[in-house]
Amino acid sequence: MRRLFAGLAAGTFLLATAACGSSDSGSSGGSSSSGGVTTVKLGLIPIVDVAPVYLGVQKGFYEKHGLKLSITTAQGGAAIVPGVVSGQFQFGFSNMTSLMVARSNDVPVKAVSNGIASTGVQGKDFGAITVKKDSPIKSAKDLEGKKVAINTLKNINETAVRASVRKAGGDPDEVQFVELAFDQMPAALDSGQIDAAMVVEPALATVKSQGGVEIASPLVDVAPNLTVAMYFTSTQYEQKNPEVVKKFQEATAESLAYADAHPDEVRQVVTTYTKIPASVLAQVTLPKWPAEADRASIEALEKLGEQDKLFKKTPDLDQLLP
Repeated sequence: MRRLFAGLAAGTFLLATAACGSSDSGSSGGSSSSGGVTTVKLGLIPIVDVAPVYLGVQKGFYEKHGLKLSITTAQGGAAIVPGVVSGQFQFGFSNMTSLMVARSNDVPVKAVSNGIASTGVQGKDFGAITVKKDSPIKSAKDLEGKKVAINTLKNINETAVRASVRKAGGDPDEVQFVELAFDQMPAALDSGQIDAAMVVEPALATVKSQGGVEIASPLVDVAPNLTVAMYFTSTQYEQKNPEVVKKFQEATAESLAYADAHPDEVRQVVTTYTKIPASVLAQVTLPKWPAEADRASIEALEKLGEQDKLFKKTPDLDQLLP
């Protein structure tokens, strides 16, 4: 992680680009205004979690609040954080562990809007540890000595898997974690390159369509109603552009509420930024999109992160959260 943040100055960001309504791709990276509309760059992960933003763009919620979004996608929140801090993006979407790691390294990030929450229901969450149909692995304890894919090492999904292994009576230090993008996990699992995968929707639905089986719900094991991710900015941007931040908060809140109330439209919009077939999306378990973050659940995640030695020092949640 230290190497990650040391790379800020060099601009070494592991990004896969995908444009969405960008009108200032030639700019130097700052937000720009034109005709009362401010264009801001937003870093996202191409998963179901961020569907409310795409819906919000479609429904005109951001435009109504005077914003135009230019969207870029990345593999994980750990790659988005340095992009926001450097000014490459004005806003980003990241899981809470990445944001807490950043704060523990004195990286100036500030959460501004809620992102997603776990469903809180075992076996019915949007994230799960999965294995092949005929796998001898029946519980998280059986992952000892096995190769388990997660999207980013030393981050929220590793912490969550480790929590499930502990809960099942196993030793998480015996698990062999490998880093793999979510959309590559179904094929890797099906071909036997990995023994298990901590996968989230919509890739989870793909795994199930291949006959894959869930053996644990790690995000539920961390805490009930876990706040998994939030939208954030840099403290510098927040201080210099409070009105833009407020507009983003209001438009995102409207988008979250709309998504929570219109699951069918959520499934439809996901087809616009992922390659998941509509037939698979029909089986997708959607996360919750509550208006507010659950601080108690974030504190539980923080304690697990400390246990897993992810933080240089204890993150100050008062500085991080809205």
